[in-house]
Amino acid sequence: MSTATVEQVTAAAAPGRFWNRQRRLGVGVVVIGLLATVLFGTLAPSKTARFTLSEDAKGAAFAINGQLGAILFGIVALAAGAVLLANVLSRWSTAVLSLGILAFVLSFLCWQVAGNFLPLVDTASGTLELAVPLILGALAGVLGERSGVVNVAIEGQFLMGAFGAALVGTMASSVWAGMISAAVGGVLIAGILAVLAIRYLVDQTVVGIVLNLLALGVTGFLYERLMQPDAQAYNQPPKMPEWRIPGLADIPVVGPVLFDTNLLVWLALILVFVIHFGLTRTRWGLRTRAVGEHPTAADTVGIRVRGLRYLNVLLGGVVAGLGGAYFTLVATGSFNKNMTAGAGFIALAALIFGRWTPFGALGAALFFGFAQKLATYLSAVGSPVPNQFLNMLPYLATIIAVAGLVGRVRAPAADGQPYVKS
Repeated sequence: MSTATVEQVTAAAAPGRFWNRQRRLGVGVVVIGLLATVLFGTLAPSKTARFTLSEDAKGAAFAINGQLGAILFGIVALAAGAVLLANVLSRWSTAVLSLGILAFVLSFLCWQVAGNFLPLVDTASGTLELAVPLILGALAGVLGERSGVVNVAIEGQFLMGAFGAALVGTMASSVWAGMISAAVGGVLIAGILAVLAIRYLVDQTVVGIVLNLLALGVTGFLYERLMQPDAQAYNQPPKMPEWRIPGLADIPVVGPVLFDTNLLVWLALILVFVIHFGLTRTRWGLRTRAVGEHPTAADTVGIRVRGLRYLNVLLGGVVAGLGGAYFTLVATGSFNKNMTAGAGFIALAALIFGRWTPFGALGAALFFGFAQKLATYLSAVGSPVPNQFLNMLPYLATIIAVAGLVGRVRAPAADGQPYVKS
């Protein structure tokens, strides 16, 4: 190869090395930092923004002039972006990126809360509760997709779980019966998905979409023919009680959020740790990851690929069905047609945004729950920012993540690929 050719290749490769992921992230953080400093700082009124521990304006945990806060936190975001752009502190790039995003959010909140107050405990509690079905749905996706089965039918499992919880919970006058029925409803959809995708090798994405439509049609039909004519007999399940742990519930902020809540919140958080431990520290987890990455090699060493996929998809159905119980036993107290309103697809987005890991799914679900809770708050205080914009953010963040702008996002290698034993 000639010298000129080598120089051309080097020149062509240099921009790729210079504009690495950290610098691209730096540009993005600098842009949002400028937006926060200039736009939020200009629009924010010079009034006090109060962040309170109570549900009223009393007992402010933190107070700052809204305009000053918007500008200061915008500058912090700018500084974080500049550090990323300078390509320094590479080992701490994730922490710097997180600081920049957090500063941007705080700048936005200072603008919106100026002249009002934001109850921190209520916001945190609402965020966690809204995230519960998303956590459970995303965990169901983790179980299926880490073993190679794409689960687009989370929405259908939610619907069947919600319907079963309302119907059986009402007839038995028992929350526990409702939860068991919700799990059974999720398993029914998961079982059909498993048979069609694993046994008959049908396209898994198509099967998931069809099952969502099937669940929507079946629950809608039964609601109109059974529940609507006699709601008292079939559609008034008992409300899931909230349990308070004395002592722990009195811890500021954290106590009321984690230790004075309902069983599904605890169950969702516990399952995150259990599934993470199972996937990383047990024989089942090792085999699951092997089946999801290279099923042929797993089969060679004696792992029953199809059997493990069946097991994991059905376990995912149980988890997603319990997520459906949230809608009828916690959120509303009754079943309505299409009441999940696309929550299954948000859970699927949380799964992708969380990089197919339990803790990643937890973080993504909390982010999505916070966006929904903040949208409700902005609507209540009459914000000029449309709440639809905040509802759009989870999907936008997922697109950015999948595009690789916030790091490598790779599904299991055999995800969605049917296995045929040779």
